[in-house]
Amino acid sequence: MATNGTFTRMDDATPEELAVVVQEAKVHLNDRVADRLLAQLDTLKGPTLGYRVDRYEHSLQTASRALREGARTDMVVAALFHDIGDALAPANHSELAAAILAPYVDDETTWVVRHHGVFQGYHYWHKIGFDRNARDRYRDSPYFDAAAHFCGAWDQEAFDPDYETLPIEAFEPLVREVFSRPASGFGDD
Repeated sequence: MATNGTFTRMDDATPEELAVVVQEAKVHLNDRVADRLLAQLDTLKGPTLGYRVDRYEHSLQTASRALREGARTDMVVAALFHDIGDALAPANHSELAAAILAPYVDDETTWVVRHHGVFQGYHYWHKIGFDRNARDRYRDSPYFDAAAHFCGAWDQEAFDPDYETLPIEAFEPLVREVFSRPASGFGDD
């Protein structure tokens, strides 16, 4: 067990004390990200919210479709966690999921997850009085087609109670691979 530092303000900490903080954070925070995200995914079990499957099953189905299509590991993990923010931030769940994934996945994957809410809207917004073509404002993005495919082939298809969904165990090695990568972004804007 590490000893606690003597500082009460960050600018008073010594380099040695900060080295302890960084090491303790690695052991107790960073190294457990995959476990905590898998546990958070479990919170999506339960109410179907009017869908035919709950959000947990939807997440597994989305990831199952991506994996079966041969998607890259980053995209499969993104498909699994794309709605992880539903319960915590329903108004901006896409942004929350992208923020969680961003330090570990490539820019395309982050962009797709960040924008999947508006791209998903293409498939149903016109039925509830919204502009289904709102995604067109991103037409110039090099990731537009990837986001359209993510939603069209995997996300909007993943509400079928009869679909042969893969179990969470099929994705755990991929999740652990992604979240064992060194996190980028420390000290970045």
